[in-house]
Amino acid sequence: MVCDGHLEMGTTTSYFGPELFGFLQELEVNNNREWFLANKERYEDDVRHAGLRFISDFGPHLRKISPNFVADPRPVGGSMFRIYRDVRFSKDKSPYKTAVGIQFRHKKRRDVHSPGFYLHLEPDASFAGVGIYHPDGATLRKIREFLVENPERWKRTIGGKRFREIYELGGASLKRAPKGYDPNHPMIEDLKRKDFIGFAMIPDSGITAKGFLAEYTRMCRSGAPLVEILCEAVGVSY
Repeated sequence: MVCDGHLEMGTTTSYFGPELFGFLQELEVNNNREWFLANKERYEDDVRHAGLRFISDFGPHLRKISPNFVADPRPVGGSMFRIYRDVRFSKDKSPYKTAVGIQFRHKKRRDVHSPGFYLHLEPDASFAGVGIYHPDGATLRKIREFLVENPERWKRTIGGKRFREIYELGGASLKRAPKGYDPNHPMIEDLKRKDFIGFAMIPDSGITAKGFLAEYTRMCRSGAPLVEILCEAVGVSY
């Protein structure tokens, strides 16, 4: 059980205000360096500092879900993604992201393409995510092999009430069976997946509510079975 202080904090503290969504909406219209520099104080107060405080306070809750995942509140290199876009290979040269991404990664696999818990903040498009997004080829093969060897466990995990009451599976899939797999395999639709993620949409009012930390913790607990089975599939401790 989470200690009383953190439990109370999760139900009485508001981390993100309407100002966060207001800033992101305006940034989408004014995605240029001049506007951002003129409004950087708003970004620091309403977006960056709010996100880092949420990450720090979520840490004790996350450790209760799994001690192997990390809530890292460092301003650089931590759980919160940078707002600056990498435009080197993109036709879109807009310098800033218009959404906030926060990922709680495994301590042994700290890259973004490993199993984890995720929070996406965007006006009218916020969501909680669990699982693994765009795994590399070797990791994808491990997951597919695991599904072939453990079909019933996979079905119980994604079909369980604990998971289904909040999440639905999403992400990209192949149009055809992956190389080496029978197109008529009973697990073929799951074997076609390139992402193994569950997502749950959250209204803006849910993000700005005082109980959001507690609610997000509940959502992560419900999504934990998917993260756990994927950890086993790729060979890391849950």
